[in-house]
Amino acid sequence: MKILVCISNVPDTTTKITFTNDNTQFNTAGVQFIVNPYDEIALSRAIELCEGGKGTVTVVNVGESATEPTIRKALAIGADDAVRINVTPRDAYFTAFQIAEYVKSNEFDMILCGRESIDYNGSQVAAMIGEFLDIPSISIIKKLDYDGTTATLEREIEGGKEVLSVSGKFVASCAEGTAEAKIPNMRGIMSARTKPLQVVEAKEIEELGKVTKFETPAPRGAVKLIPAENAEELITLLHTEAKVI
Repeated sequence: MKILVCISNVPDTTTKITFTNDNTQFNTAGVQFIVNPYDEIALSRAIELCEGGKGTVTVVNVGESATEPTIRKALAIGADDAVRINVTPRDAYFTAFQIAEYVKSNEFDMILCGRESIDYNGSQVAAMIGEFLDIPSISIIKKLDYDGTTATLEREIEGGKEVLSVSGKFVASCAEGTAEAKIPNMRGIMSARTKPLQVVEAKEIEELGKVTKFETPAPRGAVKLIPAENAEELITLLHTEAKVI
């Protein structure tokens, strides 16, 4: 069994986000990057499925050389090898296309992604990969089992759970609950230095859209504290200032 796990290089959640070039480009200066947490969940489940010599796990990242420390972290967690598609990702469509093109010339039994990246929160890449490859795509799964030929996946729906059975190749996006994220140990960190990391060049694709500008949320206003005994003033402010009643 061969599993491909797609990983994103994202800013740590404690990072202060700023933009440059007239708010058209993310400012990477001083930013700590990590493996996207949802992708770590997907990676952890892939490693569990391959334990005991049942298969191998490859991680793939679309990014330039600056993403390699993040890729090495994934190798330290337990992936067997890695691929970096050498290009700056433009958007979900571009990223999915590059991964799909790589998969077309490399056989995998399943492709796993995180449910979304914590920087753009788009939840689009997995479905787009499925469309490019013309294989089933299952979104936001909570459980994944595999018997060697058939995968059983579980996802939450309104009012209950949905259980699906898939034979053959598929792509799925993993949510919390699919697996517990693994922490690399010293042995994993040391072995990650020598595990294979292949660099492949990106394929050309028409640019369908581009970011024209980023905007940060408006700063929160000051908090007004109203004494408990002055309910009338609170009601007035909720009506005239907050405009929620």
